[in-house]
Amino acid sequence: MSYKTIYQEAQDSFIEKKSEFIGHIAPVKTADEAVAFIERIRSENRKARHNVYAYILRDKNTTRYSDDGEPQGTGGVPVLDVLQKAGLTDVCVVVTRYFGGVLLGANGLVRAYSQGCKIAVNAARIMEMHECSRFEFSCDYNLYGKVSYILPDFEVIKEKEDFADVVNIAVMVKSELCKAFREKLTDISNGQIELSEETNLEADFA
Repeated sequence: MSYKTIYQEAQDSFIEKKSEFIGHIAPVKTADEAVAFIERIRSENRKARHNVYAYILRDKNTTRYSDDGEPQGTGGVPVLDVLQKAGLTDVCVVVTRYFGGVLLGANGLVRAYSQGCKIAVNAARIMEMHECSRFEFSCDYNLYGKVSYILPDFEVIKEKEDFADVVNIAVMVKSELCKAFREKLTDISNGQIELSEETNLEADFA
């Protein structure tokens, strides 16, 4: 199982026919977190004419959006569409509009709100999260060369590598590779390496 989300909040802005559009994006896990983010952006932009939003959650496969006073279908749907095409989940985007006095028309609004979401996504750090296990083990220096040689084959994230009387190693391994990883370490060490495994974790392998 894997999914794409973002690391932390980000934002960017642009001007379209005197209207300023500000795209805000945040990682969220629940509807309550998404609503809290939306309300915070609204409170920080009280003079804005519109705060259009959309969010997608893994929790209960939740999808919500709002045009926030813009003509139906010109705000929330384009923002949601950008998120879906980017393959993102557990994210919320609010596109704030400070009206500049020039009407954009329905097509212009769709383009502007899409662009507001795109620049927010582009400003964020994308993470590719995978279900994984954390392995801790020790090996002597004679085995270390063999171990370090095979680690790239399993796309591991190396968390620890301490050199003392023995080498103490901790790595994150995608769930689908864990069985092969255990077998390979057993094979190259003739069963000398004892593994400690913590399961049901998630990590960014992007």
